Amino acid sequence: MPKRILSGTICKATNMKTVVVEVERTFKHPIYKKYIKRSKKYHAHDETDALKVGDKVMIEETRPISKLKTWKVVNNEKRS
Repeated sequence: MPKRILSGTICKATNMKTVVVEVERTFKHPIYKKYIKRSKKYHAHDETDALKVGDKVMIEETRPISKLKTWKVVNNEKRS
């Protein structure tokens, strides 16, 4: 089974080796046919602990690392 890869922005980076990534998605409303934005926050593992708030990153699904962490940071796209 292929691993899911999502792209988002870091919104919290206070814990050691853990970042909170906010992933935003858009979809069309089934009745009103307008596009809606929804966001979700994922806890991701950051081994280097070098990422800051506002960085754009890609996260990949992985085995459970802790109670909340089942994602890991794949690469840093760019700094804001």
